[in-house]
Amino acid sequence: MRRRCRSLRGACPEYDSGLVSPPGTAVVPDRHVVFSHGLDGEPWSRKISGLAEVARSEGYRADSLDYRGMNSPRDRVAKLVEHCHRLPGELVLAGSSLGGYVAVAAAALLHARGVFLLAPALLMPGLPPLRARVVDCPVTIVHGWRDDVVPLDHSVSFAREYRATVHLLDTDHRMYDSLPLLNRLFEQFLIDVDRREGFR
Repeated sequence: MRRRCRSLRGACPEYDSGLVSPPGTAVVPDRHVVFSHGLDGEPWSRKISGLAEVARSEGYRADSLDYRGMNSPRDRVAKLVEHCHRLPGELVLAGSSLGGYVAVAAAALLHARGVFLLAPALLMPGLPPLRARVVDCPVTIVHGWRDDVVPLDHSVSFAREYRATVHLLDTDHRMYDSLPLLNRLFEQFLIDVDRREGFR
């Protein structure tokens, strides 16, 4: 079981390896963030790579699945579930656009601790309807006011039903002009997840 040193960099000799915690801190289990990209995206885009760095800095192992050539949403969900079932410890899911739909559809099946979504295609025509009570964990959604691919109202409607947190940014669907802000929001999301689990 991994433990993580939460003291300041340099104050603990094993800080960078993330293998120990100072006396009196909670033992942190293996933790994973798994990213799902959009329909025409790629697993290690600049956006996902930046978020993965944030996850690693917070003590998570980061992975991003490659769905290229796989157009069926159901097949993507099945791939995510199969991959995550092999992972030990705690799980956070993150998804962008169609990857947001995939993350939400799999969240309850995988007992995810949290779901972080970027312009998620949750209610788009042609997608299989999400089942009732599809998520049973905290959800944060980030959506752009200028998104001309996935309607902003879809995220607001989903957030209203599931009491999700929503951040509305002055950006478009891809959000590449807002990467530093996305990273900060994701960092705070992971910190909040840890606090709920008593790890901070």
